[in-house]
Amino acid sequence: MTVGGDDGGDSGGDGGREARDGDGAAPQPKKPRSFWKELPLLIGIALVLALLIKTFLVQAFSIPSDSMQNTLQQGDRVLVDKLTPWFGSKPERGEVVVFHDPAKWLAGEPTPNPNAIQKGLSWIGLMPSAEEKDLIKRVIGVAGDTVECKGTGPLKVNGKALNETSYVYPGNTPCTVDDLGGQFRVKVPEGKIWVMGDHRQNSLDSRYHQQDKYKGFVPVDNVVGRAIVVAWPPTRWSTLPVPDTFDQNLSAAAPGALGLAGAVPLVLWRRRRLTVGNTRVSGPGTAG
Repeated sequence: MTVGGDDGGDSGGDGGREARDGDGAAPQPKKPRSFWKELPLLIGIALVLALLIKTFLVQAFSIPSDSMQNTLQQGDRVLVDKLTPWFGSKPERGEVVVFHDPAKWLAGEPTPNPNAIQKGLSWIGLMPSAEEKDLIKRVIGVAGDTVECKGTGPLKVNGKALNETSYVYPGNTPCTVDDLGGQFRVKVPEGKIWVMGDHRQNSLDSRYHQQDKYKGFVPVDNVVGRAIVVAWPPTRWSTLPVPDTFDQNLSAAAPGALGLAGAVPLVLWRRRRLTVGNTRVSGPGTAG
């Protein structure tokens, strides 16, 4: 049997062997690398992806206290959305947010001492960070809002009462009667938010830091992101939606809008009076 070459001629047995064994020979398949040689590469890719996810997408945080009961329990792990703030999204009323300590709110609190493995896992986002000074609270007021507490409540935003029974700790009152900050009326400045814990009688939140440099408000730039899911333990898995009471129109009416709303009836009333007056002066058959 002969093997046809590119030059089309017949070739003998030796020529056929040369064609197979020479430069034109088909390449031999490479032997696949062993799993153990591939493993370091796979681990490296996984670590890079985890670091990117932690930096730009989501990060796990551990709940260290009871200030957000019963929405969150001490020891819960929550996942925080860090993506939307990159696109200019700002905290909204009713959201549960994680933020960096704005003015030494955590001064005096014990700091955990993680080992090297825990530090490494925290750095890439596979474990909550034990060293970062972060807090978690619910956003009550945003820039321009007036938030107030009188007596035991209800808590009001721009004069409208909030129905907080779905998330305030059972047995707590929405407002706390004390002279340390529980009774207040504040207007949230631009670039800040007002936050409170769901366990109202066990939360050192914006109310009790009105003497610091931010007057209890939290700079929006300090917000890490919105907590969206309780991811651990499995028996506690749940989402963290905005309560229905925040769906009502809580926006503060701008002074200009109020002025315009008040001016329109006055202008119409004046025009009507002028029209009636002109009709009486210039009656039928009378020259103007």
